[in-house]
Amino acid sequence: MDPRTGTRSPAVRRRVASLAALLALMAPGVHVLGAAPAAGADCAAVPWMDRSKSPERRARALLAASSLDQKLRWLDEHSANDPARTTFTTAAPRELPPGEFVPITFTMPPQVECTPTIQYTDAPSAIAGAGAGVTVFPANVSLSSSWDRALAYDKGVAMGHEAWRKQRNVLLGPGLASGRDPRSGRTSEYLGEDPVLSGLMAGAYSKGVGANPAEPVQSQLKHYVANEQETDRNNSSSNVDGRTLREIYTLPFEIAIDRGDVGSVMCSFNQVNHGWACGDDQLLGRILKREIGFGGWVVTDFGARHYLTDPVPSLKAGLDQELNAWRYWTPMAIKEQIAQGRLSVRDVDEAAYRIVRAHIAAGLFDVPRLSAPDADVSTPQSEALARRLAEQGSVLLKNSGVLPLSPSVKKIAVIGPTAAVTPATGDIDASSVCLHTAPNIPCTAKAPLDAITARAQANGATVTYADGSDPAAAAAAAAAADVAVVFGYYREGEFADRPGISLDGGGDALVAAVAAANPQTVAVLQTGGPVLMPWIDAVKGVLEVWYAGEEMGPAIASLLWGDVAPSGKLTHSFPKSESDLPTAGDPERYPGTFSDGSVVRPPGNTEPRQVTYKEGLEVGYRWYAARGIEPLFPFGHGLTYTTFAYDRLQVSYGAKELRVRFRLTNTGSRAGTETAQVYVELPRAANEPSKRLLGWQKVTLAPGESRSVQVTVSADDLADLHLLQYWNAGAGKWATARGGYDVTVGTSFDTALKDRFTIR
Repeated sequence: MDPRTGTRSPAVRRRVASLAALLALMAPGVHVLGAAPAAGADCAAVPWMDRSKSPERRARALLAASSLDQKLRWLDEHSANDPARTTFTTAAPRELPPGEFVPITFTMPPQVECTPTIQYTDAPSAIAGAGAGVTVFPANVSLSSSWDRALAYDKGVAMGHEAWRKQRNVLLGPGLASGRDPRSGRTSEYLGEDPVLSGLMAGAYSKGVGANPAEPVQSQLKHYVANEQETDRNNSSSNVDGRTLREIYTLPFEIAIDRGDVGSVMCSFNQVNHGWACGDDQLLGRILKREIGFGGWVVTDFGARHYLTDPVPSLKAGLDQELNAWRYWTPMAIKEQIAQGRLSVRDVDEAAYRIVRAHIAAGLFDVPRLSAPDADVSTPQSEALARRLAEQGSVLLKNSGVLPLSPSVKKIAVIGPTAAVTPATGDIDASSVCLHTAPNIPCTAKAPLDAITARAQANGATVTYADGSDPAAAAAAAAAADVAVVFGYYREGEFADRPGISLDGGGDALVAAVAAANPQTVAVLQTGGPVLMPWIDAVKGVLEVWYAGEEMGPAIASLLWGDVAPSGKLTHSFPKSESDLPTAGDPERYPGTFSDGSVVRPPGNTEPRQVTYKEGLEVGYRWYAARGIEPLFPFGHGLTYTTFAYDRLQVSYGAKELRVRFRLTNTGSRAGTETAQVYVELPRAANEPSKRLLGWQKVTLAPGESRSVQVTVSADDLADLHLLQYWNAGAGKWATARGGYDVTVGTSFDTALKDRFTIR
C-alpha cells in the first residue's frame, strides 16, 4: 500500500481502492493488525508503574513489554490517548476534495496494562470545548503586558487546575510567535515581539500548568516555528536566514524549554526554507533536539501537510505523533516502510519513548484522570485572578490629566457597543471582545457599562450610554457629560489575518466625533495587538485593555477611577501608520507571492506561498530603531498615575554575573508600580540592528520614595538566554563579540540612562 493515502495520483487511488477491496474480503470494512493481549494485571506489580524508578526506566520497561502495534499506537493522538479503543478509521487529508479519499477502517490491539486515558485541550486563555463553567482569562497579549512572571505562573496554575477538573491532562499551550506583522490573526494569543520576554513568560506559565502533582497536566509550546501569519498558513514557506531563525524565532522556544516545564512541542503547518516544519531535520533534529536539547515529544498541528511525498524523513527528523486521527502516518504506512528497510523498529521505539517518558514524568501515569468532568470549575479565586490579570495587563498609553476620574466628575458618558452586553444575537457587545474569535469559547463578560455605572453611583455620579450606532446621538451624549469614555475595538482570531490594524465598526469616526464633542474624552481600546490612532491628539486619555476576559468590566472601572493604578507595559511596538510596519509595501514579505509573482493564489495552484523574511533581525522594536522610524508608542511604554525618575546608573560585569544598579524615585503624589527596563547594545562587530532587552524589574514605590534597584543577570542567564550573544552563521554556534557593550535603563525602549562595560 502507498503510505500517501489520499494523494491526487490516479495510480495511488487505484491501489488504495484495490487494498480496500482486499480488506473487505478479509473482514467487512475492517483491517486486523494485531490481537488483543491478555487481561490486565495489578498495576502495583507492573514495572512501568513503579514510582521508585525514573521516568526513563519506566518508559523503557513499558516499551519492552509492548508489541510493535502497541508502540505504533503512541504515534497518533486518538490511538495513544484512548488505550482501550481498538477500531480506527483514517481521516481524509484536509487538502483533498470530497470523493478523492478512500477511508480505511482497521483495528489495533488495546494498549498495555495501566496505560492512562489522556485528553488534549486547546486552552488559549480558557479551556476550549468544555462548554460553560470555565474561567475566561484575558488573552496572552494582556498577560505579557504585565511583564510579571509570577502572574504568568499563577495563570498557568489556574489553567492547569481547570483543565484537570474538566478531564483534560495535556494543555496545548502556551503559544509563541514574534509579532513580525501585527495583522496576524493570532497576535493576541502570543506573548509579544521580544524573544527573551516571551520565552521567560511562557516558561513561567508552563511551570504553573504542571505545578500540582495531585492534578497532573502537561503543557505544550506551539507553533514551532516561524508561524507568523494565518494567510496560507498550511501551504506557505517562511524563508528566513539562519541567524534570524535562531535569534528571533527559535530563541523564545529555547528559553521556555530551558526555564519552563514543557512536555511537548507542536510543529506548525508551514514550511521553513522550503521544508515542512513537521518533517524537517534542520528544524526538529538539529535545532530543537540537538542545539536546544529538547527531550520531549513533538506533535503535528491538526492535519499538517507533512507527508505528501514521503513519511520517512519526518519520523527520522524527530516528529513523534500525528494530532487527532491518523491521516498520513498510519500503522500500515509505517510498517511498510519498515519492511522496505527505510524505517526501523528503533525509529518507532524512540518516538514512542519520548511520548511515554514525558507522560510519566508529568505524572499522567500515576494519577488517573477524573471519571467525569466537573460542571463548573470556575472559582472565586480564579475569577479574582482573571480580574487581576486584566488590571495588570492593561496599558495606559496617554493621559493628559483626565485620569484617574476625580470625585468632581458627576456626569459620565459611556459610548460604544463593546461597553455593554446586549441581548440581540449577533450584535457586537462586550462579550464579542472577551477573547479572540477562534477557537470560539463561550464568554459572558461583565460589562464595562455596568461596572462603570456602579462605580459612578458610589461617587454620586450618573452615567448615560450610547451604543455609537448613531454618531449624532453619541456626540450629544458626550457633549452633555463632564467626561466621555468611548470604547473602540477590533476582532481577530485563528484562520484569517486582519486586513489592517484600524478599529472595526467605524471606530475611528466614532472616537473622533466623541472627542470633538467633549475635550475630556478617554478612549478605551479592546484589540488583540497594535492599533492605529488617527484621533490621538484629540483625546485626553487612551487605555489599552486588549481582550480582557470575563472580568473586563470591573477591571476597567477600577483602572478608570484609580482604585488600581495601571502598571502594564507594551510588548508590541505601536506604529503611527501601517506603512511603517517591517512588512509594509512589499508583497514578498507579506502576504508572500507565488512563482508567477502574484499575491492572490492562482486558480488550481497548489504550490506553497513564498514569504520572504527580508527584514531579517529587524523585527518589532529592532525595525523602528534600525530604520529611524518613530513609533506611535515604543515597546515597553506604559504610564501610571504617578511619575518616576532614574539616576545613578552603575554597571559591573564579571565572570559570574552582570549587575545593573540604579536609583528609582517616585516623583509624583501617588503610589505606583514601575517596570524598570534594561537594554544592551552589542559591539559593532556583532552587527545587530539595535539594542535588545536584557532584563527588567517591577518596583512599587510610595510617593516621594526612592530605592536602589539592582537587576542581576547570572552567568546561567547570560548563557541560557544568549543575552550578550549573537548567532554566528559561519561557525554554526552562538558567539560573544569582543568590545564595548552599552547598557541603558529607563521606562521603555526610549531609555534615560547609559553606562558601558567591555568584554576583552
